[in-house]
Amino acid sequence: MFELMNWLIIIPVLAFLIFVHELGHFLTAKLFKIKVLEFGFGFPPRIVGFTYKGTIYSINMIPVGGFVKMAGEKDFEGPGSFSSANAL
Repeated sequence: MFELMNWLIIIPVLAFLIFVHELGHFLTAKLFKIKVLEFGFGFPPRIVGFTYKGTIYSINMIPVGGFVKMAGEKDFEGPGSFSSANAL
């Protein structure tokens, strides 16, 4: 029983820390004017999501993870992409 209570505390705390960490990536991308395609809490498949100002905000099935998908992460996509951003 004690172990179950520990997990009921650890998982939400870990999920909150992951959310704050990914929020840091998101805000930094916005600060450097990099287009954010998706801000996802949890790992896919997607449970629910909405689009606001060209960014998909999603809540996904597996809560112990998250991601920020930016334009140009995989290949050059022009102005406003990760690959065309200045270092400072």
